[in-house]
Amino acid sequence: MSSTAGIPAHIAIVMDGNGRWAEKRNRPRTFGHQAGLKALRKVVERCVHVGINELTVFAFSSENWNRPKKEVSRLMDLFMRALDRESKELNENGVAIRFIGDLSAFAPEMQKKIDIAMSRSVSDLKLTLNVAANYGGRWDIVNGVRKTAQAFASGQISLEQIDENYMTAQLELGSSSDPDLFIRTGGEMRISNFLLWQTAYTELYFTPVLWPDFCEETLDEAIHAYRSRERRFGQTGDQIRQRTA
Repeated sequence: MSSTAGIPAHIAIVMDGNGRWAEKRNRPRTFGHQAGLKALRKVVERCVHVGINELTVFAFSSENWNRPKKEVSRLMDLFMRALDRESKELNENGVAIRFIGDLSAFAPEMQKKIDIAMSRSVSDLKLTLNVAANYGGRWDIVNGVRKTAQAFASGQISLEQIDENYMTAQLELGSSSDPDLFIRTGGEMRISNFLLWQTAYTELYFTPVLWPDFCEETLDEAIHAYRSRERRFGQTGDQIRQRTA
């Protein structure tokens, strides 16, 4: 803990605004999603450059299935092409890809591509990219509770062993540190069921910039804002300053 935050080790991003970006240009919403993929590539490269260890992005929520079927279908097509094209190049550049969420809802062909992307080895790890797909924060917590209940019922753990650390380990990012910085683009100011457990003490940053326009400079602005904050984790500012003196 420090009185002034340094470079965040873990950043989480809700990549919002692809559809509105396309509509402003009188183009189909999928055009915005394609532009959003290019923005993600820039952000990943910048994270590697500045020394971020982990990046978690909200690619497709469990609620996104309620969008028009045509848009969902095209999103899946784009997702498939991106897996083929991007994952190998990312791995070659030191980026390990991990998917979180209920992946069983995707078509078998996509599940196979996801497995291939995650199985690729990275010799010189620089960044872990977590892609949340068919993910919801409430689903994540309920799924963790089910695992815990099963372990208790089978006698693997006692009631006394169930604490915050145990529960954290049952969640989708159980092996990761909690995000230090949460970024949401597009002007909306809500978390939208993303990493509800993990963001208990995460610094929140909202920007009106639509995701396809988010770039290296806007990421740097978010990191600069984060570094100006005092992270107290429930303590007072005086306590933190005394600890770091």
